[in-house]
Amino acid sequence: MAQGKGKGFGFGLGKIKELQEAFQKAQQVQEGAKVLQEELERMEIPGKSADGLVTVLMSGNQEPLSIEIDPSALEKGVEGLSASITEAMKAAYAESTETMRSKMEELTSGLNLPGM
Repeated sequence: MAQGKGKGFGFGLGKIKELQEAFQKAQQVQEGAKVLQEELERMEIPGKSADGLVTVLMSGNQEPLSIEIDPSALEKGVEGLSASITEAMKAAYAESTETMRSKMEELTSGLNLPGM
């Protein structure tokens, strides 16, 4: 019995300190993620068609918010208008995705999280 005295579960004080720091970092990331989620929801990120006649607004969470169509876009016919809307949606989605990725990198930078 005397041999195991004072050894606890094999964690030294350094390991406990590392665990405390890891939990603090996790809590910071969790709080930051909540703020980031709210920020992304309020964003209005535009995407335009190549001809500039259609603009799609998406939130930072890729939620479609609105579509603006220049009246002259109607002259392109149904297929042309459909193509312009699709281009604008893809552009807004790409920008929204890049914004989200960038904001997540900012949130996790310096935390030395594996896989980030």
